[in-house]
Amino acid sequence: MSFFGGRKSQSPKPTSSFPPPPAAVLPRQPAGFETVLGAGSVLKGDLKCQGNIRMDGTFEGTLQIEGNVLVGEAAKITADISAKSVSIAGAVRGNVSGKKVQLLRTARVWGDITSSAISTEEGAFIDGKISMIVHDTLTPPEPSPDTAEPPDSALESAPSEVNEPAE
Repeated sequence: MSFFGGRKSQSPKPTSSFPPPPAAVLPRQPAGFETVLGAGSVLKGDLKCQGNIRMDGTFEGTLQIEGNVLVGEAAKITADISAKSVSIAGAVRGNVSGKKVQLLRTARVWGDITSSAISTEEGAFIDGKISMIVHDTLTPPEPSPDTAEPPDSALESAPSEVNEPAE
């Protein structure tokens, strides 16, 4: 007999089996980092990845990442990095390109940065060139017509100045 009444509670029968049938499994959306190079790890080579990656160890080679890259504070990367978004808190020796590049206060970069959006915190170190690009592409924009050089015919028709000796 139940404390709150005279009814007995009936436990519901399970409606699903464990494990669920394969049709019931939904594809998982990537969250966080799919690949992690832990602190104390050393890796050399070319790394291509479609997901997000966090690097806290030592890496030498090239990184071609379709997702996001986080270079941790203890990381020592000697590689060109190409990714959708790059956040750097450690040391990178190589060129960095992505739609967004973020340099945190502990970042140290020796190389060129190419991006459509760059943010740097006070204290970040950069030894290289920074190139801002058009949002949708990673190619530099074409020069506008008003800043282009004049055609050769315009130079020929311009009056020439001749300095005559003073008498």
